[in-house]
Parts: sequence; C-alpha cells; structure tokens
Amino acid sequence: MGIDVAKAQLDIALRPSGERWAVPNDASGVATLVDRLQVLSPTLIVREATGGLERLGTGALATAGLPVVVVNPRQARDFARATGQLAKTDALDARALAHFADVIRPTPRPLPDAQTQELRALLGRRQQLVVMRTAEQNRLAGTNGRLQTDIEAHITWLNERLAMLDDDRETLRRASPLGRENDDLLQSAPGIGPVCARTLLLELPELGTLTRQQIAALVGVAPLNCDSGTLRGRRMIWGGRAHVRTVLYMGTLVATRYNPRIQAFYERLLAAGKVKKVALTACIHKFLTILNAMLKHRTPWQSQEVQG
Repeated sequence: MGIDVAKAQLDIALRPSGERWAVPNDASGVATLVDRLQVLSPTLIVREATGGLERLGTGALATAGLPVVVVNPRQARDFARATGQLAKTDALDARALAHFADVIRPTPRPLPDAQTQELRALLGRRQQLVVMRTAEQNRLAGTNGRLQTDIEAHITWLNERLAMLDDDRETLRRASPLGRENDDLLQSAPGIGPVCARTLLLELPELGTLTRQQIAALVGVAPLNCDSGTLRGRRMIWGGRAHVRTVLYMGTLVATRYNPRIQAFYERLLAAGKVKKVALTACIHKFLTILNAMLKHRTPWQSQEVQG
C-alpha cells in the first residue's frame, strides 16, 4: 500500500488490486483509514516524509500495529522515474509508493517514544531560531539608526528563546536515565558539546547499533567510488543526513585543535599532502567511527587507541 500525504487529504493506493481512495488528513479521516486498513491487513504501508504532515497518520497506523514505513521522498521519486512515470499527481504518487513498497520492501522501524519526539521537535525549533538569528546578525552589519535598534531587539529576543528551549531540552533529558548516560558518554569526547551530542542522539538513533561502514554511509561521510572500465574517479562523499553531518563537522573542527587523538590524525594527513577539506572529512569519518564504538561498548572517550 502507498499513501500520498497532502495538507488536505491522504491518497491511498493498493497493489495488486489497483484500488484507490482518499480521506481527509485530519483526526477523523485518519481514524477512518485505520479502521479500514485493520480489515484489509496490508503487508506493508509506505508513506513519504512531508515536513511533519505525515506524523498524525503514521503515529495512528503504528499504534494500531500496522506495518508502516516513512521513506525519503527523493528515493520514492527516483523510483517512479525509473519505472517511466514522469507525471506527478497525488493519485499517481500513491500508486508509485505502493509499487515502491511491493518491489523495494523497506523494513518497518518502531516509532520513537513521545519524549524523543518532543525532544526532536524542540531541537528542530532551535535550529530554526539559530537560522533566524544568523540572518538578523548578517543584516545588522549593513544597517544603522532605527532599523539597527529593531534588529538588535529581535536578536535579544531570539537569544532569550534559545535559552528557554535549551532549558526545556535539559529538563526532558534529565528525565531519561539512558539519555543522560548516552549524552555523558558522547560529551566525554573532546570536541563534542551539548548541542552536538543531543543532535547525534536524536537525529542519529542508529549510533552505536551499526557497523562503522554503515554509520558512515548513513551520515554521508563514507567515500563513494566512481569507477567505470579503466577509469578510476575521485572518491567523494554524497547523501546522508545533512544536518547531522553539519553539526559533526563543527565538532570535528574543534577536535582538530583540542582533541589530541583527532589532532594528530589531522596533522598526519596534512603532512601526507592531503588538502585541508579532504583531511577534515577523513577526521569526521574517524571521529564518527569512534563515537559509534563508544556507544556500542558503553565506553567513555580514551585519549589513546586501545590495541588488540
């Protein structure tokens, strides 16, 4: 089954019967959909991530015990194009999602608990406020007089809201013993601060459960080859979770100055002739691998590599 999510309605398509219908994207429409799907008992339901519009229905379907998966919209769209479907409507998208579910068979994952969802919402709001503050700070440099006073007042308000959000997140974090323990483990690594640690825990819940190759590919710091025949192209990073990579980039940048282990690795790469950006990307990969092992083995940061 494929469900295309819009602000006003949900378009549903089934395979192989080809049946299609729509319901309103509100509480009553979702309740009607859940009741009908419990009778149909689909083997797999695929929906796209749509900036939060999918959360109401996804939560209701998962609570009802239905096998629902939220996939990357780019993945679903690329699949539709590969099958020759170039047109795009809600009905066609629902059918393409059902086809995607039938062929690709993505694995359903358990939804995060209510506390994790609230923490993610607070983190997302914090990111929005930081973007606003950066924009206002950039505007401040080119203004004067009355406008400057107005922008400064807005920056002050944004700083206050950021402080309040951080207090709220800290309160929620303290309510979870496992969250506190994981947060302390990550922050034991020089270069990982509170924002970076909590972003990794919330936006990368797979940290500590995957292999080093899998976690690097998931974040988007794994070097991907581009070879064909006798051509040997440059290795490049691509895809992954951009926001996690951005936050980890800043943490690694700090680590190249204040973390002896990462600093030594960075300087060794530079001495070998690597350009700074390539060396820094390699450091991100190494740092992420170490953080993944720390959570997997429940071990705090060690300044020296453990041999054997």
